Amino acid sequence: MKNVILLTIDTLRRDVLRCYEGGNFTPFIDSIQNRCIRFNKAHSSGPYTRAAFPGILTSSYYLEYGREKMLSKRRVLISEVLKKAGIVTAGFHSNPYVSAYFDWNRGWDLFYDSMEDEVDDMVPYIKAKEINNKVGKWLSSHIGSEREYKPFFLWLHYMDIHEPYIPEQEYIDLIDSSIHLSKDEMFKLFKDVLLKRDVSDRGKVEILRKLYCAHVREVDDAVREFFEILERWNVLKNSWVILTTDHGDEFGEHGGLSHDGKMYSELVHVPLIIYEPGREKAEVCNTLVSTIDISPTILYLFGLKPVETFQGHSLLPLDNYPVKGVFGEAVDKHGSQEKGEEKEVHYYREKDLKIIYHERGDSWELYDLKADPLELKNIAETSPEAERMKEKVRSRVRRYQR
Repeated sequence: MKNVILLTIDTLRRDVLRCYEGGNFTPFIDSIQNRCIRFNKAHSSGPYTRAAFPGILTSSYYLEYGREKMLSKRRVLISEVLKKAGIVTAGFHSNPYVSAYFDWNRGWDLFYDSMEDEVDDMVPYIKAKEINNKVGKWLSSHIGSEREYKPFFLWLHYMDIHEPYIPEQEYIDLIDSSIHLSKDEMFKLFKDVLLKRDVSDRGKVEILRKLYCAHVREVDDAVREFFEILERWNVLKNSWVILTTDHGDEFGEHGGLSHDGKMYSELVHVPLIIYEPGREKAEVCNTLVSTIDISPTILYLFGLKPVETFQGHSLLPLDNYPVKGVFGEAVDKHGSQEKGEEKEVHYYREKDLKIIYHERGDSWELYDLKADPLELKNIAETSPEAERMKEKVRSRVRRYQR
């Protein structure tokens, strides 16, 4: 039996990977594509961590059981299923929203969430290379000198791309060597521009984007180092590696910054790549898929039966994947939030049509992504498909109150 590894990189935009015809910021990830299946139309189930991770690790939607703070006992974590089946489970990350405090530590033989570690305002997380070090030590203890070891599921999550964008100068130089800012100056940009969602100065927004890309380049080095650790322990040849993100980031495309309760492509059209040991030729899947399909795929790779509460489908084998639309949901927050109760936001995509519903204002947006990939022309009032698409979403709004 092979191992399965899930590597999630927080806030990773799809268009920064050259393998997705994006920028040249991920040379290592691009270099392994001949051993990968790349999903060109993968979508997140939410535009920020709290909305997205229930899809990834429990194959269920954010609002399925109401606006819960703690992870609902009715949700089943992939780690719980695997541990019960005798698979060793280990998780390493530094994101408070999926920490033990919120009950995300269920079903793990080892769960590191860094919540007791010291961090600072400029780097409010444990960096990827330290996560790698901890994973390396865990592999050392799990495998040691044994030729035979129990198969494992390993989840690691990197936070380094996430704001505030304060990368090292060596990585900034790889993006734009004309940028020379002190860490204090970069932090001031974060406080004065990003936190305020101020897109009035395009020059400052562009600097923020370049600092973000410098972090992407840094994380690509961390991914390379992680694969080297797997090679060192002789487990890469026996391990499937699923690489994805929880959501993307905005740099003014729809009037904002960061990742708020919006459902546009820069936040929810995400990279999803499966590294397959032994594969020698890249494969590209153009089927519409969702991050809620990740946990069912992990079960399939371990030869385990589907879980009744999981709402996704295994991505593998590709020929068996059903043709269907994809959903996402969240509540509005930050820049879009008015005083008072947070309101729901939903999207549904089917082929090249995508509809977005804002409970605040009871408003709809519909886009033809083939003709309008930047989602700039709302055709909700003119498209003959609008009513049919609206019906797909209406039944999901406030459904937990029914």
